[in-house]
Parts: sequence; structure tokens; C-alpha cells
Amino acid sequence: MTDFTDAARLATRALRALFPRTPLQRNAHLSALYGADIWLKREDLSPVRSYKLRGAFTAMRKLRDHRPEAADFVCASAGNHAQGVAFACRHFGVSGTIFMPVTTPQQKIDKTRAFGGDAVRIVLTGDYFDQTLAAAQTFCVDRGAHFLSPFDDPDVIEGQASVAVELLEQLGRSPDMVILPVGGGGLSSGVTAYLRVESPQTEYRFVEPLGGASLTAALQAQQPVKLARVNSFVDGAAVARLGEANFRMLSWVKPSEVLLAPEDRICVTMLQMLNVEGIVLEPAGALSIDVLPELADQIAGKTVVCVTSGGNFDFERLPEVKERAQRYSGVKKYFILRMPQRPGALREFLAMLGPEDDIARFEYLKKSARNFGSVLIGIETKEAASFVQLFAQLDAASFAYRDITNDEILSEFLI
Repeated sequence: MTDFTDAARLATRALRALFPRTPLQRNAHLSALYGADIWLKREDLSPVRSYKLRGAFTAMRKLRDHRPEAADFVCASAGNHAQGVAFACRHFGVSGTIFMPVTTPQQKIDKTRAFGGDAVRIVLTGDYFDQTLAAAQTFCVDRGAHFLSPFDDPDVIEGQASVAVELLEQLGRSPDMVILPVGGGGLSSGVTAYLRVESPQTEYRFVEPLGGASLTAALQAQQPVKLARVNSFVDGAAVARLGEANFRMLSWVKPSEVLLAPEDRICVTMLQMLNVEGIVLEPAGALSIDVLPELADQIAGKTVVCVTSGGNFDFERLPEVKERAQRYSGVKKYFILRMPQRPGALREFLAMLGPEDDIARFEYLKKSARNFGSVLIGIETKEAASFVQLFAQLDAASFAYRDITNDEILSEFLI
């Protein structure tokens, strides 16, 4: 792997034509919370607010070194890779066609346009990344352009390894553990390939969104496999299939070293980092921090680097993030109540609410019988334990109800 480490250092030096090293910051709050020395590698502070610029620039630079006439590039991306490619196209003065899913947050679409300017054209197609990818590859073949993979490409992996080059230089010593988010595997394969040579004592933990565990599936099958279903909420890491090249470089990973982060719990972490530290992270960017509570007994007294991989967060999504966080934390619940159609029934129910219980939703769904009506109710409170008391009072008063907070199908239709 000596050739790879040399190439990663060369890629890192070349990147200085674009931007300085992203900060490696010791986080006093997290360090005190877990009794560890916790550092954040702030890839959310790159020019495109994610590490993706590193791989896109490196792949484009290396191709143009061998084929200076190459001037037409194509990529498929949920947002961050698109911004990296757009930035690189403008830097090199080449044209790019960028395919993005129609579900891509508007903030990422607008930023891609801003970074690429007249150098790029954006095509929105496909509800899921795999559909977008197929359209981009077909277009690329028809046009004879060069396809820039978001992760499954040796040059892209080499560029992402520059994160590891920088963090070792900045820390000045080997970290005990590096925590990495995983989507298609570009960042994790590049960083670990470099550090396993230059810092062999370092341990790793890999974090995937629960609804997009492509590395977990690949390790189980001993080859990349396509997930039957992907939850697109963590759009920066919601990849249905780990890259082939990436799996070859990650096949040594033990399943016990891969952690799964529930999408709603990630929202709690995002809000905590925003409210406590003033750090804006997108869902994928919060993955490495989200698993710290699970690792508390393993990291105490150790030096840990969490790679915050992206900060492209559309604040129009903030109400959804808050809603998910409240539901995960147990301080907001939705339930369907069978309300007796008699005078005083509503007053009786309202009297059961505590001083910190707020009604966030109240909607009659239908009158299924003359004597009862079905009501959708949403309650916010300060402490999750408040619901224990509320439901006990409902039971004692013989009010029929059904908690649908975690009922995915009913929530999708009613909430």
C-alpha cells in the first residue's frame, strides 16, 4: 500500500490549489461528556461543505494529466458529489452534466448551480439514486463523456484519503479510534487504506444509517449486494449498494465494528450539535457523532476523531428534523382516541393533561358510530415519563386509544 499512501499525499498537496486543510477541532463538550479526547475533522467546512470535492477534483485532475483534451464530464449524485464535481468543472474550465434525483433537497440543487455556474447543466431524474445513476451512465455512453463515480473509483478513493493525511498531520500523533460514516464506501475505504499503513494501531468504527446499511449487507454476503429498500432521509449516505472497489478495500472490517444509526436518533444528534455547539450538520454529517453514546465504554480516556462529513442542510427540513427528534426522544406522541359523544367528554380528557403537556394536533377523523368519534391527537411534553401518567389516566377513565407514533403506515397517512 506504499504506492497508495504516496498517491494520497500527492493528492493532498494538489488540493491546496483549491482550499486549505479543513479544521481538526477538539470538542470540549463531547470530550467532557464521554471522558475522552474527542476531535472533529470538519469536512462540513470545506468549500462545498463536504469531503466530496476531494475525490471529484483528484479524479478529474488525474484524467486531465493523462488526457488534457478531456473536457466533458458526467456524474450522478444526491447532492454532495454533485457540488464537488461542479466546483471542479469550474476550476478546470470544463463542462459537466450532473444528474440528481428529483428528491434532492433544493438547497443542494441551488448550491450545485452556484458552484458550477455556466460550466454545468443539472438534470433532475429518478426518485432514487440508482435510477439517477442509470440515467447518467446511459447519457455518458451516448455522449462519449467521462463518468465520475461518487465512490466506486480508485482515483476518487485516493482523493478521499486526503482526509486521513490531513488529520494525522494536524493531530501530530496517532488517534486511538477514527469513526467514519459510510454510504458507498469512498471515504471509509480511502481513510482506512492510508491510516492502516501510517497509523497501524488506530481502531475504526463505521456508521451507517439504519435504512441504508450497504456495508453491513456486503460483509454478510461477502460481496456488495443491493438493498431491497433504502430510507432516503440520510441522503448523503443512503446508498443501496456498496461500491466494488470500496468493498475490496473494506473486506477486512469486522461486522462488530459497524454500527447502525436510526434516522430519528440522528435528528436528535443534529439538534444537539446545532443548539449546544452551533454546528450545522446534515444527517450524514452527524453519523460519526451519533454513535458516541454506544461507544462510551470503549472510548473513555482515548483520543477519538469523528469525521463530520457534510453540512449541506436545508433549513426547510428543520421542522421535520425536530419532529423526528421529539418522537425518538419520547416527548411527542400521536394517538387515536375514541372520544365519547357526550357532554363533558372533551373537558374530561383535557383535565388529564399536565401543566407541561401541549396539544400539537387535534383533528376529528370520522364519526364511526353515533356515540363515539375518532380523534387524531398529537401531544408534546417536556419529559417522556409524562405519557405514562396520561395513558394511565386514560385507561382508568376507560377511554379507548391507540398510540400510532411508531406506526409507520398510519403515521405516513395521518400525520
